Amino acid sequence: MSRFEKVSFERWAEDCGIKGLPEAELKEWFEDIKLPHQATAASAGCDFYMPFNLNFEAGSKFRIATGVRWVTDAQSEEDRGKVLLVVPRSGLGFKYGIRLSNTVGVIDADYCDSDNEGHIIISLENPSNQTIELEAGKPFCQGIVVKYEIPAGAESEGARNGGFGSTDQE
Repeated sequence: MSRFEKVSFERWAEDCGIKGLPEAELKEWFEDIKLPHQATAASAGCDFYMPFNLNFEAGSKFRIATGVRWVTDAQSEEDRGKVLLVVPRSGLGFKYGIRLSNTVGVIDADYCDSDNEGHIIISLENPSNQTIELEAGKPFCQGIVVKYEIPAGAESEGARNGGFGSTDQE
């Protein structure tokens, strides 16, 4: 069965891109990162939570290093054929128009085995004309685990190492 867990502090600190803060403060932020969780028993998705406060400026994009990875055993019968889809939360979309830059994030079951520890980084856009305050610990998107199938003849034996277009590499 798949699960969420944190990436290492070193991985998160490198990916979050926040410069100039003392390491002790970054470590406090990292320790406060909440793992994705269902809001209600019937929720299809697990909410991802902001790892820090962000004044999200109007018309801007921002990449959020969540500090989270989705761990699977891609070789197991149980986890083969699963994908984590990262989608917007309706509240931020309806209220402010905030959306994921790539519309839907696709986290493959073997992504957790990458050199980057399978760190899930989410790019958001704020197309509104106002600055939106995203608070640490508040949900900002959600992940839904979905089963899928590969059509006969379309299978691959290839292995991945990386994210954001890594399967495009020859």
